[in-house]
Amino acid sequence: MKRKSQGLKQRPSHDTEREFGGTLGALCIPVLLPLTVMFLIGVSRSPEASLLQWPPALPSTDQLWDPLAPVLLLGWISLHALLYVLPLGKLSEGLVLRNGTRLKYPINGFHSLCISGMLLMLLLGLGAPLGSLFELLLPLAACAIAGSYLFSLYLYIRSFWVPSHALALGGNTGNPLYDFFIGRELNPRIGNFDLKYFCELRPGLIGWVVINLGMLMKEVELRGSPSLAMILVNSFQLLYVADALWNEDISKEAVLTTMDIVHDGFGFMLVFGDLAWVPFTYGMQAAFLVVHPQALSSLGAAAIIALNGVGYYVFRKSNSQKNQFRRDPTHPSVARLETIATATGKRLLVSGWWGLVRHPNYLGDLLMALAWSLPCGFSHLLPYFYVIYFAVLLIHREDRDERQCRAKYGLAWDTYCQRVPYRIFPYVY
Repeated sequence: MKRKSQGLKQRPSHDTEREFGGTLGALCIPVLLPLTVMFLIGVSRSPEASLLQWPPALPSTDQLWDPLAPVLLLGWISLHALLYVLPLGKLSEGLVLRNGTRLKYPINGFHSLCISGMLLMLLLGLGAPLGSLFELLLPLAACAIAGSYLFSLYLYIRSFWVPSHALALGGNTGNPLYDFFIGRELNPRIGNFDLKYFCELRPGLIGWVVINLGMLMKEVELRGSPSLAMILVNSFQLLYVADALWNEDISKEAVLTTMDIVHDGFGFMLVFGDLAWVPFTYGMQAAFLVVHPQALSSLGAAAIIALNGVGYYVFRKSNSQKNQFRRDPTHPSVARLETIATATGKRLLVSGWWGLVRHPNYLGDLLMALAWSLPCGFSHLLPYFYVIYFAVLLIHREDRDERQCRAKYGLAWDTYCQRVPYRIFPYVY
C-alpha cells in the first residue's frame, strides 16, 4: 500500500528479472505460506504457544471444516463487492498504461469500513456471537486459502485472452509456475470492476479488524471484559487500517501508484496475501491474547502508546510529504525542500523526511509493528512473528524499489544514495 513504481521499460519476457527466488520460489511459497498460516493459528491457540514445538500439533479434519465458514467468507466478499460498486466517494484515474489509457477506480474504501462497522455494531446489538470467530479461525483460513488457489487459477487462465499490453512486464515469462505465482495480467477486470484493486484494500484488510473484534468479544465471553492489552492491539490495528482507507481518498495518487497496482501482476502472490495472509496473520496478537492473557501496567501501556504514536507520526508525515510533493511541488510545505533533477523530468527529494533515510515510511511502519506486539509481553515469540516477518518484507521490498529506481533514474539515483546513505534505519541500515 505504500510503494511506488512506474515508467518501467518493457523487456522481452526471457530477459525479465524474476522476483522471489524465480521458479523455486514460485514452487515453494504457494505451499509453505498457506501451511504457515495454519501453523500460526494452531500455535496461537495451544497452551504452550511455542513456535519451536516439533512435530507441530496437526489440526483434525473437524477443526479445519465448518459449513458456516464458506458462507461467512462468501457473504463478506459479496458485501464488499456490493459496497465497491455503490456510487459512494469519487472516481479517480490511475497512471497511464502502456496503451496510453487510464483506468478509473472508485475511491470509497473508507465508506466501506464505516458501513461494515455500523453493520457489526447492529449485529452485536442483536446478540450475534461475534466471539465465535475464534473457533472459526481455522475453517475460515482454510476456506480463504482454498479460495486463493481457485481465484489465482481463474486469473491465470483468463490472462491468455487479454491483449499483450494488458500483461504485467514481469509476469509473462512463459514459465507456468512462476507466471501463476507472480500474475500474468496487470489489471484484471470484469467490466469496470477491478479485481486487484478490490482485493488490495477491501475484504482482507477490513476483515483483519473484524477478526480482531471477534477476538476481543471472545475475551469478554471468557473473562467478563477485554484486557488493556487486547484493547491496545485492537485500537492500534484499527487505526492502521482506517488510516490506509482514509488516505485512499485523501492521497489517491499514492494508492494508485503503488508497486502492487502499477508493476505487479495479479497472481497467487497478491491474491493469497490480500485474502488469507493479511487477515489471518497480521492480527495474530489478538488471537494469542485470547488464550494467553497478559497483565499490562499503566506505565507500560503509556510507553507502548507513545511508541505507536511516534511510529504513526513518522509514517504519516513522511507519506504526506511525498504525496504533497507529487501533487504540487510548489506548495509551501514542500517548495523549500532540496531536490535532485533526473533525466525523466521528475525530481527526487533529498531533504525533509526523505533526506533522513530513503524509506522513512518503512521506519514508521516497523515502529508501529513493534508496538502491536509489545502488549503481549515477552514470554513468547509468537506475537512478534509479525514484526519479524514485516522487517524481512520491507527490507526485500526496499531492495526491489532500489533496483527499479536505479533503472529508472540512473545517475540521479546514485547521487541520491550518496546524499542519503541509510535505507530504513538511520545510522544502522
